[in-house]
Amino acid sequence: MIKFGTDGWRAIMADEFTFSGVRKVAAAIACHVNAHGGAQRGIVVGYDTRFLSDRFADAATTVLMSKGIRVLRTVRDTPTPVVAYAVRDTGAFGAIMITASHNPPEYNGIKFIPEYAGPASPEITAEIEGFLSDVEGAGVDCACDGAKARKEAPAAIGTPNSDLQPETFDPAGPYLKHMKTLIDTAAIARAGIPLFYDAMYATGRGYLEALLSNANLTALHTNRDPLFGGGMPEPKEEFLSELIARVVEAKGFGMATDGDADRFGIIDTNGAYITPNQLITLLLYYLVEYRGFKGAVARTVATTHLIDRIAALYDLPVRETPVGFKYIGECMRKEQVIIGGEESGGLSILGHLPEKDGILACALAAEMRTIVGKPLTTILEDLAQKVGPVYSRRIDLHLDNVRKNALIERIKTAPPANPAGLTVLDVKTIDGVKLILSRNSWVLMRPSGTEPLVRIYIESETPELLENLIQTMKDFAAK
Repeated sequence: MIKFGTDGWRAIMADEFTFSGVRKVAAAIACHVNAHGGAQRGIVVGYDTRFLSDRFADAATTVLMSKGIRVLRTVRDTPTPVVAYAVRDTGAFGAIMITASHNPPEYNGIKFIPEYAGPASPEITAEIEGFLSDVEGAGVDCACDGAKARKEAPAAIGTPNSDLQPETFDPAGPYLKHMKTLIDTAAIARAGIPLFYDAMYATGRGYLEALLSNANLTALHTNRDPLFGGGMPEPKEEFLSELIARVVEAKGFGMATDGDADRFGIIDTNGAYITPNQLITLLLYYLVEYRGFKGAVARTVATTHLIDRIAALYDLPVRETPVGFKYIGECMRKEQVIIGGEESGGLSILGHLPEKDGILACALAAEMRTIVGKPLTTILEDLAQKVGPVYSRRIDLHLDNVRKNALIERIKTAPPANPAGLTVLDVKTIDGVKLILSRNSWVLMRPSGTEPLVRIYIESETPELLENLIQTMKDFAAK
């Protein structure tokens, strides 16, 4: 059973994620492409450094070409944001990216990036899922017209063609040229701060090194390893011990990207891990105060309200979206958004793609460190003096689907009246259930769409109140 999550299909290789499954998803995507007349514009096919990713990309390529679709194939494993930029740069109809992003090594995945160079919208995903039902019922070689269900004219369906050949290309050059319009690389080089970048054995390797070629940059773990050094390709504090040690020793600045380089990790001069919530807030302040950006701010329902406080200083509107960067991207396509971000480690800025980009985040963080001339922890302390402190935490409850659904229903219908002694000011159901509380506090309870998990996000103005809220919500869940 192929099930799409917030950003495509991911599963354990050889168990659920198989060549057969990749061919089926590729065939469904081919049906979508042909139903909208996109065959001649073509599809970019990219892949990450995971085991068999290049072979899965081969399988997807073969299926696309058999449906008469032009394929532009990357010459090597390529970061997701670079593949997304290639869609825009080449004018392709979209892209297939073979990746499981930050998931463990045994996982792989496939996602579709539409022509606007961001995550597929729910509407596009639903159409592909509809075609997938056709494929699973009739096989990869079926006509896949789907006309009766989706009202496309049969003439829009591509003609099978086994004579096509993939066009290989290197998307790095155009992407890096674009990045140099967004990042002050000269200022970073002049500062001479010792910079360290952990590629985590993954596909981001080579990009920050090229972008910051004149800076004092040392790159770690740049060899391809499908097992990611025996760890996780996730740039969280617990997986960045060597990076932290190097930064502290040199009094430098650390950066990391995940398995497909769409997420980031930042280490400050003192070795402190800067959370995504903190970095998004810092970059909002920097882009407005130092670079004069104007526009709205977009964040997911699970992301810190410290962003809202900084936005209020500059009288900027804040757009709150469901979890998933596709919703942030939708905001960025509709209006001028200074920065869009999510607490799980994704962000993009005005002038870039409506897609999360860890390479951009790392380079921009280094620029901020250089231009402001202070450690990021110091800037955070300065901001806390202006808008007050914020403390955030996420906890995961492992529950089977029956208990998971029952818990979400219970918080909808009978939420705690005064959690940790606070007043419930509002209840939001944009995604999960979010309780807006007194004393600048809030709680979000949200079920995972693909795992037996309930995630609880909690934020408050003091560490003590945060701990009280955590315990209150754990007690509520245990009833």
